[in-house]
Formats: sequence, C-alpha cells, structure tokens
Amino acid sequence: MKISNCPTWIKCSRALVSWVALACAAAILVANTRAAESPPKLPAKLRIDEAKLDREVELTVSFGPVVRRVAPSVVSVFTTKKVANRFLPDAFSFFEEPRLRRFFGEEPPDGPRMRPRFRKERGLGSGVIVTPDGYILTNNHVVEGADEIKVALADEKKQFPARVIGRDPQTDIALLQIEAQDLPAVTLTDSDRVEVGDVVLAVGNPFGVGQSVTHGIISALGRSGLGLESYEDFIQTDAPINPGNSGGALVDAQGRLVGINTAIATRSGGSSGVGFAVPVNLARGVMSKLLQDGKVVRGFLGVSIQDLNTELAKEFEAPSAEGALVGNVEAKSAAAEAGIKAGDVIIEFNRRPVADSRQLRLLVAHTEPGTQAEVKVWRQGKPKNFTVTLGELPTRKDVRNPADRPESSDEVLRDVAVTDLTPEVRRQYEIPATVEGALVSELEPDSVAYEAGLRPGDVVQEINRKPIRSAEDAVAATRHVPGRRVLLRVWSQGGNRFLVINEAKDK
Repeated sequence: MKISNCPTWIKCSRALVSWVALACAAAILVANTRAAESPPKLPAKLRIDEAKLDREVELTVSFGPVVRRVAPSVVSVFTTKKVANRFLPDAFSFFEEPRLRRFFGEEPPDGPRMRPRFRKERGLGSGVIVTPDGYILTNNHVVEGADEIKVALADEKKQFPARVIGRDPQTDIALLQIEAQDLPAVTLTDSDRVEVGDVVLAVGNPFGVGQSVTHGIISALGRSGLGLESYEDFIQTDAPINPGNSGGALVDAQGRLVGINTAIATRSGGSSGVGFAVPVNLARGVMSKLLQDGKVVRGFLGVSIQDLNTELAKEFEAPSAEGALVGNVEAKSAAAEAGIKAGDVIIEFNRRPVADSRQLRLLVAHTEPGTQAEVKVWRQGKPKNFTVTLGELPTRKDVRNPADRPESSDEVLRDVAVTDLTPEVRRQYEIPATVEGALVSELEPDSVAYEAGLRPGDVVQEINRKPIRSAEDAVAATRHVPGRRVLLRVWSQGGNRFLVINEAKDK
C-alpha cells in the first residue's frame, strides 16, 4: 500500500468548508485574530496512575462503567480558518463600477472580470482534558493555522473559546487551554507498560456525529517509518478510528489514557482496522516542554543513522543486527567532537540499549541540549565508549528529488548507471557542494541493487570503503570485485546510509 498523507494516509480530523457570501463579505469582512500562543500559568497537576494493568482478569460483558468515567474527559474541537481564494471569474457586470471595485481588491492582471473571494474552512477534531483547570491535549494538525478554536464538552451543551498554548508539529501534539475549572480530567498511565493484545477503547467525535466509543486491542507498538511525523513511535490499534477522531483518547480497560489518536491507514477514507496513536508518555513530555519553554527543544547528536541488517552487521563486525549504524557525522557536531565516526554502530545511549535507529532518535530527542551523554559503539569488532555533549536540534528543510532523471549509459554494478555531479546536476537534485561522488541516474526496478535500497538520485560516495569522486571512479571501483559483493555508502535525501549489494545471490 502506498503511503501518503492523503488519501491513503489520513490524519483523522475532518475539514468542512462553507463559502462566505461575496456581497456580504464586501461590507462586513473583519480581521480574525489568530489563537494566541503565549506562555500560560502553571496548570493543576496531572492525574497519573502508573500501576501495572491486571491482565489476569476475565473480559467483562460491558465497558459501560469505564466509558462513563472517560467520556466526560473527551471534547470536540472546532476550528475556523479564513482562506483567500485565487481570483475567480465574476458573474455580475455591476462589479465593473469603480465605486464598488474598492471593496473587492485591485484589478488583477489577467482581466477586468476577476475578483478575489474568500472562504472559511471549518475543521473538526477531538481533544482530551488532562487537568481540571482546562488544559487539553490534541493533535497539531487539528488546530494548525486556525483563526478561531472552540471546544465543546462531552454533553455538547457548553462551548468555550480555546487558545493554543503551544504546538509541536514533529510529534503532531498541541496543547490548548480553556477558561474553566473543576473539569473532569482523564487519568494518565505509563504507555511504556502497555502490551500487544491489551484491550483499548477509542473515544472521539468521528464524522461529526457526536461522541462515540469503539473497541479493539493494541495491534503493535513502536510503529515508525510511516512518513507522518518526524518522531514516530506510534501505538497501532484495530479499534475503529475515523475522520474526526484526531486528538481523541485511546484508553486501556481501566479507563486510563495510553495515547492520543492521530491517523489511520485506509484505502476508502474510513477505518480499515489500522489506526495510530501517539503514546501518552511522548505527549506528556511534549506538554511539559511547551509549558516550560513555549516550544519543544530537542537534543542533537549530529549523525545520520540507519538500521542494521544481517549483511551490514557482518560488514561492520557487529555481534548482532541491533543498534544504529552511523552513515555520516556532521562537522563540529557533538558526535564529531566526541570522536564518533561513520561506520560506527551505536549500541547504547546513556546506558540504555539501542535496538534500532528509531529508538536512538527518540532517546536523543528526549534529552536536553547541553546534557553530557555516554555513547557506546562497536567499531571494527570492538566496543568503544564516548562522552558527548548534546547540541540543539536545528530546523531542517526536506530535500526532495525531482521526477526527471538525467540519462547516462555508464554501467556500474548490475543494471545501475551513474553520472558525474556537474553544477547542473547538483541544482537539479539539490545536492550540497560538500557532497562528493557519482549520481545514480538509472537502475532496473527488478535489480539486486534496487532490492537492496539503492534509488535514482542517490549519490554513491564510497564503494567498498574507497572514496568516489566521479562516475569513472565508481565504474573502476566495481571492476574485479571478489564474490560480487559490494558495500556502498550513499547520500540520499539529505543523509548518508550504507547498503550491501550481493549480486552473487542473483545467479
């Protein structure tokens, strides 16, 4: 299944659109004030129950008592955003009158019968009350860009204007506040203790029909690589989640919050039994930083990393496929100053085992900049220890590869063609001047190299640990290779990674 933000991958908030009447807008249009994001006063304490779930009890015939406890804590979130359309054709000739024209903007360059119009986008999502004095967790994508936010309590009789305390797009978490007291706050638990197979309930406002509860189990933990957020550690559930559920509660069989419902994988637009929630431990950490600093500041190690497989573990003399393989170390970064190098396999961070690259990213991100951390690596079959002082994660831009690919007939490896990194090629593929190597311009989709992960637009920087400066270097380095097994270091989409291509298996 192809993964994309929409329609296959849906963040389950619902957008409703209504057009503002054009003649009325001319007379009464006023500026909307965007929801404030100023630092708040300290909230009441969270209600937390981290006791282990009793998994030996028999399944109940009803979750009614649990729902009665949880339902009042889940709210509906309504947003409004004014959007200026592009110029659209007019249907009325009286708009040519100069006295009226001033109400509808200046004359556009493409003709006198085009006028600006506006529309209001209305969005629907859910949220969870986490403190009695009005703090609410929801998804960033529910409130992002909103000019006006209103929160309706579960009884749908009370609505409150809400302000944004802070947002964290990288985890899709936002914190709201309403002016109210003695609200029914949910009880939070330790999401690190949940297990696959635990019964969960999803509570929210799907499709705007009103508060609804669905039932299922936890299908998987630690889901990542979905391309939804920068930091992914999702709880997967088969409890039906639909548009409008975004920001709602995922609770355990005792009614304790374990996650914030965020997205679904779907072909139809509705629930297909594959839903995702942000673990409440991650949401709590984001909330704490938003309250303390008004933003989320993350630690930065300065390495690009990837998961190991059996082939890579063998190449880098690691005892197992667990750990995070360093593909590149940024100059003057915390890792560089500590002595970590490309090809190291990070197996521990601050004395915590590192199973894969996802776990290392999360561990580093949750550590404050300036913290001294112990890092253990495998290097050439031997363990080494480093002390790093973490930097602050910088803001980065995505690097995307254009669809058009230059052609080349130089054969490299098996069914792979490369070309030199000319200034034109660098501009086309947005390749930094610091990156040296040979650009992969073509490869067969059924080739061993493609199956190993090589793609058009990648830059081959090393072949069998030999630096590559040109296409000619790449061709020369792949001649007379014993065993037809090649280790590549490639630059791809802003980072470095290693690939093992074993063409002997294709015989």
